[in-house]
Amino acid sequence: MTTAEKIDQHDQEEAVSPEKVRRGRRTALLLFAIGFGPMIFATIMYYTGWLNPTGHSNNGELIQPPVPLGQMQFEGASGKPLADRFGPAATDPEWMMVVVSGTCAADCEELLYRARQVNIALGKNANRVNRSAWLGSVSDDLTARWGEEYSSMERLSIASGGSPQWPAGVSPDQAPRILLVDPFGNVIMHYGNEHTGKDMLEDLKHLLKLSQIG
Repeated sequence: MTTAEKIDQHDQEEAVSPEKVRRGRRTALLLFAIGFGPMIFATIMYYTGWLNPTGHSNNGELIQPPVPLGQMQFEGASGKPLADRFGPAATDPEWMMVVVSGTCAADCEELLYRARQVNIALGKNANRVNRSAWLGSVSDDLTARWGEEYSSMERLSIASGGSPQWPAGVSPDQAPRILLVDPFGNVIMHYGNEHTGKDMLEDLKHLLKLSQIG
């Protein structure tokens, strides 16, 4: 065996050595902790009030335990599952407000408007929160105005043959709601017309302050 072949064989053995594998695993765990540790910690603090001197309580309806977004079986405008955009593997994690309504009448459009205004009111943090809507049916009037008034709000659909499993307290056919989704793809709160824009804005500001993800 030539000297070059011996060196190549040694390099291959070094590349797959148990110690190198262990170092790789430790590095991966450390990167995960750095990236997602603050988000997990912030969620615990928000839900429990632990180490939170202001004693903040959420204004929206808290969903306990949080419901995976995948249960709603939403698809984005591209036809791909909305849930695929969230989780540890997401390249650009984000928070999302999702307006859901079986028939989008005046009460539904009020929530569309409120979600838009809350997003704008976040100021420099507005780009950390996205907006979308699943609407079973929409009037011709709203359809005509959509491009001008809600162009930044993605229209969602339900996967073919899908049957959404809505969180407790959410029934879009009876009343429109705004679902709040965290960067892990969990529906953590919902809002209705009984909540003001100020209620939503306070919750979002508090969550974004605590979270370093999204």
